[in-house]
Amino acid sequence: MPPRSNPTARQVRLGSELRKLREASGMLAKEAGTLLGGGSAQISHIEAGRWGVSPDRVRHMAKLYSCGDAALVQALSTMADDHRSKHWWHAYRGILAPGFLDISELEHHATYIKCLQPVTFPGVLQTEEYARALFGSVIPRLPDEELDARVEHRLRRRVILEQESPPPFEAIIHEAALRMRAGSRKTAREQLEHLTEVAGWPCVTLRVIPFAQEDFIEVTQTLMYAGAVVPQLDTVHCDTPFGGRYLDTAADLDKYQALLDGARRASLSPEESRVFIHRIAQEL
Repeated sequence: MPPRSNPTARQVRLGSELRKLREASGMLAKEAGTLLGGGSAQISHIEAGRWGVSPDRVRHMAKLYSCGDAALVQALSTMADDHRSKHWWHAYRGILAPGFLDISELEHHATYIKCLQPVTFPGVLQTEEYARALFGSVIPRLPDEELDARVEHRLRRRVILEQESPPPFEAIIHEAALRMRAGSRKTAREQLEHLTEVAGWPCVTLRVIPFAQEDFIEVTQTLMYAGAVVPQLDTVHCDTPFGGRYLDTAADLDKYQALLDGARRASLSPEESRVFIHRIAQEL
């Protein structure tokens, strides 16, 4: 089987976690490859996410690396088995850039989600017209077919909040995002009204950082923290105009948890935030 040319972010993460286990054991790639019946090239492909591995192979590798964390090994085995399932976002493969599919997959597997939004709203909480206004402002202008596909994909991401047991979803939104116009006045008002509605959903917590807040000004980066079944597999996604970045080192996870904690302390309560959003909507 030839190596994958474009592994998903989740496949890359599985490989990197297997590499961490090997390095923690002190075993060289060549030695691991020999014990697994291959060579260092095989291990290199696996650890880069270019080759798939079965759940049994993951458990075997964990045993070779003397990993005694049963919960982590089970979580990695489940990740290895993901390729057997087809999910809704696979229909967009070849239509949208891989990053769109990666974010859907991350949200699908998250046990909880926290996000910080400085100037836009979380993708899963956007209305159709708001999403269309955002994608319609992309430079250079998108072809109509791609614009429609991006909007459709963004709306379908909302499924994570509409399932029977949705993950807890907390969004900390700066007042700048509430007042930033995307599209017409009508589009902006409908988006804000939609926010006040979803703020009442049991799984959703919305908090607003007002302009008047002087103790927290680190609002330059849109980020999402996705919790996993074990803390070691938590993931931070940072959005940029040129694509997303995935961070997963212990130091990065701690840093962004602290950033989100600071943003939460600087924000209004959920009820105060809902009133705040409603008031801005009424001003439009």
